Amino acid sequence: MQDSRRGLPASAGQRPRRRRLAAAALATAALMTLTACSQAASGATDSKGKDTSPSKPESGAGTTKSAGIRVAPITDGKDVIPGEPVTVKAAGGKLESVSVTAEGGKALDGELSADGTSWSSAHGTDYGTTYTLAARYTDADGSKKTSEKTVTALSKDQIFVGTYNVNKNSTVGVALPVSVVFNKPIHDKAAVEKKLKVTTSPAVEGSWSWMKDRDGKDRVDYRPKEYWKPGTKVKFRMDLVGVKNGDQVGTQKREIDFTIGKSVVSTVDVAKKIMTVAENGKVVRTLKVSTGKKKFETWNGTMVVLSKVPTLRMDSSTVGIFGPEAYDMGAVKWDVQLTPSGTYAHAAPWNEGKFGRVNASHGCIGMSTADAKWFYDRVDFGDPVTTVNSTDTVAVNNGYGDWNVDWAKWQSGSALK
Repeated sequence: MQDSRRGLPASAGQRPRRRRLAAAALATAALMTLTACSQAASGATDSKGKDTSPSKPESGAGTTKSAGIRVAPITDGKDVIPGEPVTVKAAGGKLESVSVTAEGGKALDGELSADGTSWSSAHGTDYGTTYTLAARYTDADGSKKTSEKTVTALSKDQIFVGTYNVNKNSTVGVALPVSVVFNKPIHDKAAVEKKLKVTTSPAVEGSWSWMKDRDGKDRVDYRPKEYWKPGTKVKFRMDLVGVKNGDQVGTQKREIDFTIGKSVVSTVDVAKKIMTVAENGKVVRTLKVSTGKKKFETWNGTMVVLSKVPTLRMDSSTVGIFGPEAYDMGAVKWDVQLTPSGTYAHAAPWNEGKFGRVNASHGCIGMSTADAKWFYDRVDFGDPVTTVNSTDTVAVNNGYGDWNVDWAKWQSGSALK
């Protein structure tokens, strides 16, 4: 439900910055062995040397070790990971020719390696498509052999994927958590959380914590006990390849490095009607503001900058405000988004004369055009803005309200605690 106290932009493009992962993951080392002339595979072993039956493949990404042709990437012991190029190798021998043809006759282009030990397709596989693989190769003992096998790429319904909020080599604010939202309900949160890892230099104390996103999807955030220190190098790893989630399986593998920028911390005092901006612990400016009026009070607690846009239309109908309180402003300047429910810090020249004196907004933090431009230029994605002396505290899932949960409670939200 949208926040009836906030004016959301009419433009659908002004949502928090999140990067949608492609459904496919990086190729894994998981391999499938194909025996010559469509004979049944035998002698398969798992990673611990345990004998496994091909009719009952091991859960998760697996590798069979019998001689023949090996195919990657696969998951669940049988299915090809969609979107990834197919790699074929001759176990202990050399390939002479390989063809991978989709149902309907469309072949995947590809080429042999210079030494003849592997073949890779130039393009990835399509969701839910069955492919016939035919290979001619010389076995380790010098004998000529052929192998044919059908493999099927996982369908969209068979996989679960995540969305994460940090970009490679980016610089973010000191309050940004690492956040992942999943497209399917997560039935085994511990199994998924084990495959998510955040490491830092210098080391910091941090924890994952699970919640529901505003649209009801499962979400897990990682934050340190205190704000990140400027200059911290952060590495986020996600390796869900082969992780079982009910009837779905994970296919994603990502590694994201990013850096924490300078500390820009803003505090809005609703009672005093001022905003104090500090950089690296030193106050650099105090701005007069006008916050939410009665029944439209600005959220109390810490919010985190989600996005910035120089000009924005704000229409109260998007949050269910009609009648005498309705508004539709088509060119609001210097907009800094703080919550997906519609809280912004922005220029509000129509309230000139009220800054520092009267709280008159519908929940946003308004200021003069000149001050709003200064603030817009000063802050960036991940910087915290904390409101004090207001009423209701912003929800943990309304943007990144993570900092409004005490550390012990935050840790208790981990599936591994």
